[in-house]
Amino acid sequence: MSGVSFELRRATSTRGRRGEIFSWHGEVDGLGRIELAFPTEHSDYPSEYCEVAVSGDSFPLVTYLGLRYLRRPLLARGELRVDWDPADLSRNVYRLGREGRALRLQVKGRSYTYAQVGGKRGHELARPGAGVLMRRSSWNSPQTLSGTCSSEADALDIALAVVMEAVYTRNLTTAGALVSVPGRFLNRCNFL
Repeated sequence: MSGVSFELRRATSTRGRRGEIFSWHGEVDGLGRIELAFPTEHSDYPSEYCEVAVSGDSFPLVTYLGLRYLRRPLLARGELRVDWDPADLSRNVYRLGREGRALRLQVKGRSYTYAQVGGKRGHELARPGAGVLMRRSSWNSPQTLSGTCSSEADALDIALAVVMEAVYTRNLTTAGALVSVPGRFLNRCNFL
């Protein structure tokens, strides 16, 4: 799917039992419809958590569950699942630079890195031989999510890249981590 580009557009928000539900819809040439939505309504997770999900015609169901921060799940203590199978996530919070702080994913026998590129609105999911570069129209409340596939990117690669666009990933850079420390600390202080 080298060179294939796609765009998801924000749909009208709806109300669910967990509050406002945000969603983006789009089409990927050769794979069909894809949708990103959060928070999901079908889980029994506690209210301090948020779950996001990607689904579509030819795409696996990909979900990410993490502590809620600014309406999105955090990377810390996050749980990624592909068709209900858990993925392994790791990152070194003490390393400097984008590559050092990149999120590492082990999914369905594949090794990925997910890093911020080109400012806080751009991210790249990469594995040997394939990648998906994502760009948000704005950092906080994007109207569009655009993606460009490279090499042998497939439906799994695209679904993973899209689900991560709804996760709070500002702390993948050193500057972003410093900015978000106070809020993340307060978010975890349930005793206040």
